[in-house]
Amino acid sequence: MTFFFVGMSLPIIKWAKKLSSVPVLKSIIAPFFSYPYNEVTVLPINVSVVQPESAALPLRLLERMLTEIDDIFLLKECVCRKLHPVEGYPAAVGCMALGPASRMIHPTHGRRVTSAEAAKHVRKASEAGLVASVAHTWIDAVGFGIYPFSKLMFICFCDDSSCIFRSYMQKRGTNLNLAYKKLPGVTTEIDAKLCDGCGICAEKCFAAEMRIENGIAVIGDDCKACGRCVELCPRKAITLRFEDEEKLYRTLVERVKAVADVGL
Repeated sequence: MTFFFVGMSLPIIKWAKKLSSVPVLKSIIAPFFSYPYNEVTVLPINVSVVQPESAALPLRLLERMLTEIDDIFLLKECVCRKLHPVEGYPAAVGCMALGPASRMIHPTHGRRVTSAEAAKHVRKASEAGLVASVAHTWIDAVGFGIYPFSKLMFICFCDDSSCIFRSYMQKRGTNLNLAYKKLPGVTTEIDAKLCDGCGICAEKCFAAEMRIENGIAVIGDDCKACGRCVELCPRKAITLRFEDEEKLYRTLVERVKAVADVGL
Protein backbone atom coordinates (compact mmCIF):
# COMPACT_ATOMS: atom_id res chain seq x y z
CA MET A 1 0.00 0.00 0.00
CA THR A 2 2.88 2.36 0.79
CA PHE A 3 4.35 1.88 -2.66
CA PHE A 4 0.92 2.62 -4.13
CA PHE A 5 0.59 5.92 -2.25
CA VAL A 6 4.18 6.99 -2.95
CA GLY A 7 3.92 5.82 -6.56
CA MET A 8 0.80 7.90 -7.02
CA SER A 9 2.27 10.95 -5.31
CA LEU A 10 5.64 11.01 -7.09
CA PRO A 11 4.23 12.29 -10.43
CA ILE A 12 2.25 14.95 -8.56
CA ILE A 13 5.31 16.11 -6.64
CA LYS A 14 7.38 16.02 -9.85
CA TRP A 15 5.01 18.33 -11.69
CA ALA A 16 4.60 20.59 -8.67
CA LYS A 17 8.37 21.03 -8.54
CA LYS A 18 8.63 21.64 -12.27
CA LEU A 19 5.87 24.28 -12.15
CA SER A 20 6.92 25.86 -8.83
CA SER A 21 8.48 28.88 -10.56
CA VAL A 22 5.76 29.42 -13.20
CA PRO A 23 3.82 32.70 -12.77
CA VAL A 24 0.32 32.30 -11.26
CA LEU A 25 0.85 28.58 -10.62
CA LYS A 26 3.72 29.22 -8.23
CA SER A 27 1.44 30.98 -5.74
CA ILE A 28 -0.81 27.92 -5.69
CA ILE A 29 2.05 25.44 -5.40
CA ALA A 30 4.22 27.35 -2.91
CA PRO A 31 2.32 26.32 0.27
CA PHE A 32 3.03 22.65 -0.43
CA PHE A 33 6.77 23.34 -0.07
CA SER A 34 6.54 25.74 2.85
CA TYR A 35 8.23 25.57 6.25
CA PRO A 36 7.81 23.64 8.56
CA TYR A 37 6.08 21.02 6.42
CA ASN A 38 9.06 20.69 4.10
CA GLU A 39 12.50 20.98 5.66
CA VAL A 40 15.49 19.13 4.18
CA THR A 41 19.10 19.56 5.28
CA VAL A 42 21.93 18.13 3.19
CA LEU A 43 24.80 16.15 4.69
CA PRO A 44 27.47 15.33 2.08
CA ILE A 45 28.42 11.86 3.33
CA ASN A 46 29.06 10.94 -0.31
CA VAL A 47 32.40 12.77 -0.46
CA SER A 48 34.12 10.73 2.23
CA VAL A 49 35.78 8.52 -0.38
CA VAL A 50 37.13 11.27 -2.66
CA GLN A 51 38.01 13.75 0.11
CA PRO A 52 38.82 11.48 3.06
CA GLU A 53 41.04 13.88 4.99
CA SER A 54 38.11 16.04 6.15
CA ALA A 55 34.91 14.71 4.66
CA ALA A 56 34.42 12.03 7.30
CA LEU A 57 32.99 14.86 9.39
CA PRO A 58 29.44 14.65 7.92
CA LEU A 59 29.47 10.94 8.74
CA ARG A 60 30.44 11.69 12.33
CA LEU A 61 27.69 14.30 12.65
CA LEU A 62 25.04 11.88 11.47
CA GLU A 63 26.35 8.99 13.56
CA ARG A 64 26.50 11.19 16.66
CA MET A 65 22.92 12.33 16.18
CA LEU A 66 21.74 8.75 15.81
CA THR A 67 23.28 7.80 19.16
CA GLU A 68 20.90 10.26 20.82
CA ILE A 69 17.72 8.88 19.21
CA ASP A 70 15.96 5.82 20.61
CA ASP A 71 13.45 5.17 17.82
CA ILE A 72 15.07 4.29 14.50
CA PHE A 73 13.33 2.31 11.76
CA LEU A 74 15.42 1.15 8.79
CA LEU A 75 13.52 0.67 5.54
CA LYS A 76 14.63 -2.41 3.64
CA GLU A 77 14.79 -0.45 0.39
CA CYS A 78 14.59 3.05 -1.07
CA VAL A 79 11.03 3.63 -2.25
CA CYS A 80 12.15 6.09 -4.97
CA ARG A 81 14.79 3.78 -6.46
CA LYS A 82 12.50 0.77 -6.12
CA LEU A 83 9.93 2.53 -8.28
CA HIS A 84 12.50 4.16 -10.58
CA PRO A 85 15.79 2.17 -10.60
CA VAL A 86 18.99 4.14 -11.17
CA GLU A 87 22.09 2.41 -12.51
CA GLY A 88 24.93 2.46 -10.00
CA TYR A 89 22.79 3.34 -6.99
CA PRO A 90 21.30 0.38 -5.07
CA ALA A 91 17.64 0.36 -4.09
CA ALA A 92 18.66 -1.88 -1.18
CA VAL A 93 20.09 1.14 0.66
CA GLY A 94 16.86 2.32 2.26
CA CYS A 95 15.94 5.42 4.23
CA MET A 96 15.67 5.65 8.01
CA ALA A 97 12.67 6.96 9.93
CA LEU A 98 13.38 8.59 13.29
CA GLY A 99 11.24 9.41 16.29
CA PRO A 100 8.27 7.89 18.15
CA ALA A 101 6.00 8.12 15.09
CA SER A 102 8.30 5.69 13.24
CA ARG A 103 6.86 2.89 15.41
CA MET A 104 3.76 3.02 13.21
CA ILE A 105 5.61 1.80 10.12
CA HIS A 106 4.55 -1.76 9.29
CA PRO A 107 7.34 -4.33 9.85
CA THR A 108 7.00 -5.56 6.25
CA HIS A 109 8.82 -2.35 5.24
CA GLY A 110 11.89 -2.97 7.39
CA ARG A 111 12.89 -3.19 11.03
CA ARG A 112 13.79 -1.25 14.13
CA VAL A 113 17.55 -0.91 14.59
CA THR A 114 20.05 0.24 17.18
CA SER A 115 22.12 3.38 16.75
CA ALA A 116 25.15 1.18 15.97
CA GLU A 117 23.25 -0.62 13.22
CA ALA A 118 22.02 2.72 11.88
CA ALA A 119 25.58 4.10 11.80
CA LYS A 120 26.73 1.06 9.84
CA HIS A 121 23.95 1.69 7.33
CA VAL A 122 24.99 5.35 6.98
CA ARG A 123 28.51 4.22 6.06
CA LYS A 124 27.06 1.81 3.51
CA ALA A 125 25.16 4.72 1.94
CA SER A 126 28.34 6.81 1.94
CA GLU A 127 30.27 4.08 0.14
CA ALA A 128 27.46 3.89 -2.44
CA GLY A 129 27.92 7.60 -3.20
CA LEU A 130 24.51 8.65 -1.88
CA VAL A 131 23.79 12.08 -0.41
CA ALA A 132 22.15 12.16 3.03
CA SER A 133 19.00 14.28 3.31
CA VAL A 134 17.73 14.90 6.84
CA ALA A 135 14.07 15.49 6.03
CA HIS A 136 10.83 16.49 7.69
CA THR A 137 8.34 16.44 4.83
CA TRP A 138 4.60 15.85 4.71
CA ILE A 139 4.88 13.42 1.78
CA ASP A 140 6.70 10.88 4.00
CA ALA A 141 4.01 11.02 6.66
CA VAL A 142 1.22 10.69 4.08
CA GLY A 143 2.95 7.93 2.13
CA PHE A 144 3.49 5.76 5.19
CA GLY A 145 0.33 6.80 7.03
CA ILE A 146 2.35 7.97 10.05
CA TYR A 147 1.30 10.35 12.82
CA PRO A 148 1.92 12.55 14.62
CA PHE A 149 3.96 14.33 11.98
CA SER A 150 5.59 16.41 14.72
CA LYS A 151 7.38 13.29 16.02
CA LEU A 152 8.82 12.08 12.72
CA MET A 153 12.01 12.70 10.77
CA PHE A 154 13.55 10.80 7.87
CA ILE A 155 17.13 10.40 6.76
CA CYS A 156 17.04 9.62 3.07
CA PHE A 157 20.02 8.50 1.03
CA CYS A 158 19.61 10.13 -2.34
CA ASP A 159 20.74 9.91 -5.92
CA ASP A 160 20.11 12.81 -8.28
CA SER A 161 17.47 11.46 -10.65
CA SER A 162 14.92 9.26 -8.86
CA CYS A 163 15.02 11.02 -5.48
CA ILE A 164 11.86 12.92 -4.58
CA PHE A 165 14.01 15.62 -2.94
CA ARG A 166 16.82 16.08 -5.49
CA SER A 167 15.05 15.61 -8.83
CA TYR A 168 13.51 18.52 -10.78
CA MET A 169 15.30 21.18 -8.77
CA GLN A 170 16.95 23.19 -11.55
CA LYS A 171 14.01 25.55 -12.14
CA ARG A 172 12.60 25.63 -8.64
CA GLY A 173 10.36 28.17 -7.00
CA THR A 174 11.26 30.20 -3.92
CA ASN A 175 9.67 27.95 -1.28
CA LEU A 176 11.13 24.83 -2.85
CA ASN A 177 14.55 26.45 -2.88
CA LEU A 178 14.22 27.40 0.78
CA ALA A 179 13.03 23.91 1.74
CA TYR A 180 16.22 22.18 0.53
CA LYS A 181 19.09 23.64 2.53
CA LYS A 182 22.79 23.20 2.97
CA LEU A 183 24.12 22.88 6.48
CA PRO A 184 25.56 26.27 7.53
CA GLY A 185 29.29 25.95 7.96
CA VAL A 186 29.77 23.73 4.92
CA THR A 187 31.17 25.56 1.90
CA THR A 188 31.98 24.50 -1.66
CA GLU A 189 35.25 25.90 -2.98
CA ILE A 190 36.94 25.88 -6.40
CA ASP A 191 40.67 26.04 -7.00
CA ALA A 192 40.90 28.19 -10.14
CA LYS A 193 44.45 26.96 -10.77
CA LEU A 194 43.22 23.38 -11.12
CA CYS A 195 39.90 24.02 -12.88
CA ASP A 196 40.09 23.70 -16.68
CA GLY A 197 36.46 24.68 -17.34
CA CYS A 198 35.39 21.24 -18.58
CA GLY A 199 31.81 21.95 -17.47
CA ILE A 200 31.02 18.57 -15.90
CA CYS A 201 30.05 20.20 -12.60
CA ALA A 202 27.72 22.66 -14.35
CA GLU A 203 26.15 19.89 -16.41
CA LYS A 204 25.57 17.57 -13.46
CA CYS A 205 24.60 19.98 -10.66
CA PHE A 206 21.10 18.96 -9.59
CA ALA A 207 20.34 22.50 -8.42
CA ALA A 208 21.88 24.34 -11.42
CA GLU A 209 24.21 26.22 -9.07
CA MET A 210 27.36 25.79 -11.14
CA ARG A 211 28.24 27.73 -14.27
CA ILE A 212 31.33 28.33 -16.41
CA GLU A 213 32.62 31.88 -16.73
CA ASN A 214 35.80 32.75 -18.60
CA GLY A 215 36.80 29.10 -18.62
CA ILE A 216 36.44 28.63 -14.85
CA ALA A 217 33.65 27.04 -12.79
CA VAL A 218 31.71 29.52 -10.64
CA ILE A 219 29.49 28.55 -7.70
CA GLY A 220 25.98 29.99 -7.44
CA ASP A 221 24.61 31.75 -4.37
CA ASP A 222 22.20 28.88 -3.59
CA CYS A 223 24.71 26.04 -3.75
CA LYS A 224 23.45 23.23 -1.50
CA ALA A 225 26.97 21.98 -0.65
CA CYS A 226 25.96 18.38 -1.35
CA GLY A 227 29.42 17.47 -2.65
CA ARG A 228 28.33 15.78 -5.86
CA CYS A 229 30.60 18.06 -7.90
CA VAL A 230 33.51 17.13 -5.64
CA GLU A 231 33.01 13.50 -6.64
CA LEU A 232 32.68 14.27 -10.35
CA CYS A 233 35.47 16.81 -10.94
CA PRO A 234 38.23 15.06 -12.94
CA ARG A 235 40.76 17.71 -11.97
CA LYS A 236 40.03 17.53 -8.21
CA ALA A 237 39.52 21.29 -8.36
CA ILE A 238 36.44 21.32 -6.10
CA THR A 239 36.49 20.71 -2.38
CA LEU A 240 34.20 21.09 0.61
CA ARG A 241 35.33 23.13 3.59
CA PHE A 242 33.90 22.40 7.03
CA GLU A 243 33.83 24.73 10.00
CA ASP A 244 34.03 23.71 13.66
CA GLU A 245 32.54 20.24 14.18
CA GLU A 246 30.78 21.08 17.45
CA LYS A 247 29.14 24.14 15.91
CA LEU A 248 28.01 22.10 12.90
CA TYR A 249 26.50 19.48 15.16
CA ARG A 250 24.60 22.03 17.23
CA THR A 251 23.24 23.60 14.05
CA LEU A 252 22.07 20.23 12.73
CA VAL A 253 20.36 19.31 16.01
CA GLU A 254 18.71 22.73 16.27
CA ARG A 255 17.31 22.38 12.76
CA VAL A 256 15.82 18.99 13.59
CA LYS A 257 14.40 20.10 16.94
CA ALA A 258 12.83 23.19 15.36
CA VAL A 259 10.45 21.04 13.29
CA ALA A 260 10.19 17.66 15.03
CA ASP A 261 10.53 15.99 18.42
CA VAL A 262 12.40 12.78 17.69
CA GLY A 263 14.00 12.42 21.11
CA LEU A 264 17.06 14.64 20.78
